[in-house]
Amino acid sequence: MATGIQPSAPLSPAVLAILLSLAEGEKHGYAMMKDARTPERGGVAMGPGTLYGSIERMMRDGLVEESSTQDNERRRYYRLTGLGGTVLAAELERLDAAVRSARLLGLLPNGGRL
Repeated sequence: MATGIQPSAPLSPAVLAILLSLAEGEKHGYAMMKDARTPERGGVAMGPGTLYGSIERMMRDGLVEESSTQDNERRRYYRLTGLGGTVLAAELERLDAAVRSARLLGLLPNGGRL
């Protein structure tokens, strides 16, 4: 299956926040939105339209899938796929390389140039 995701392409903040949230395990939409707002997940405030639009595209691209977990007939749970884990790892490597470069150039706040 061809996907619209390129492992080397930067992910949107919403997609990255969703993948980080699901890396911990299966979650429903509201839990992912709460996770995304935390500073360690990027502080991304997203509404239901952004969340579920992103999830729909991520399901189509094979990054996440709906799980069989149910605790409420209205709640859907999602989980990361193997491809989703691979794409997340590639994005984290890309971001880590950018931070290392910025640190070497003295561009981080503690480096004194910003």
